[in-house]
Amino acid sequence: MLDRLTGLEVFAKVAGLGSLSAAGRAMGMSQTMVTKHLAALEARLGVKLFHRTTRRLAITEAGRSYLEASERILAEMEAANAAVAADRVEPRGLLRLNVPVVFGTRQIASLLPQFAQLYPQVTVELGLNDRHVDLAEEGWDMAIRIGALADSSLIARRLAPCRMATCAAPSYLKARGTPRIVAELAAHNCLGYTLALSGPHRRSFGRRAEVSVSVSGDLRANNGDALLAAAVAGQGIIYQPTFIVADDLRAGRLTALPLDQPTNESLAVHAVYLPDRHPPAKLRAFIDFIAARFAPEPPWDRGLA
Repeated sequence: MLDRLTGLEVFAKVAGLGSLSAAGRAMGMSQTMVTKHLAALEARLGVKLFHRTTRRLAITEAGRSYLEASERILAEMEAANAAVAADRVEPRGLLRLNVPVVFGTRQIASLLPQFAQLYPQVTVELGLNDRHVDLAEEGWDMAIRIGALADSSLIARRLAPCRMATCAAPSYLKARGTPRIVAELAAHNCLGYTLALSGPHRRSFGRRAEVSVSVSGDLRANNGDALLAAAVAGQGIIYQPTFIVADDLRAGRLTALPLDQPTNESLAVHAVYLPDRHPPAKLRAFIDFIAARFAPEPPWDRGLA
């Protein structure tokens, strides 16, 4: 089946040059193929677009009417193609970004004014939620995901490590004692994060999460800031990323526990987006911008022991 858009282009070229052979030369196409495109177009429309004789080619009244519409369609297509090509080169347009709630409010939102200054033609739509959105189905350009990535067809770029910290308020440790080994956590009030892959009742330690311990506590929540507030108030022990607890550790409102196993070092902050051999410039610009601000060490970890 012949391409309909090419048929329009052939028709407009023939009308403009007044010759099948001249149109073929201009388009790098044989005269036979030009004739086939015109015949297919006339068959679809049910009208004659040209009067042909052995000596001349004349456009019909129906052809003149159709030429006006064809030129408008082709101009709009050319403009659309130019716009898409420009989007691949120049950062502009709407960038839909989905980020976990706490990370977005604490680490991303404050960077957006600087990004806006650098790229004034880009408008950012920031979506904050903790579920794994479907980028294609929901129309997101990219997402930031934290922790171990599940296998998928998405392209991922590592932006920063995600250090974990086990910590509690000095008041809690004074009242309940300070655990020294991970097994002792089972005897403490451990506040649980319900969205953790391992669930709220398990903690994983070791550089590759090879050590696991069961824990329990009187509070579970699906938000890291809620658990942080409870821990600072002395309710129990939390196991949270340093991008949430770093400020309170520095201020002494929380104390990191001196356990016998390190925390999982395989976790990271990633930018993920749909496969594309030539991602839009707005997407490349934002990922590069964020990566530069998180390197060589993310700001929340700077100066943290």
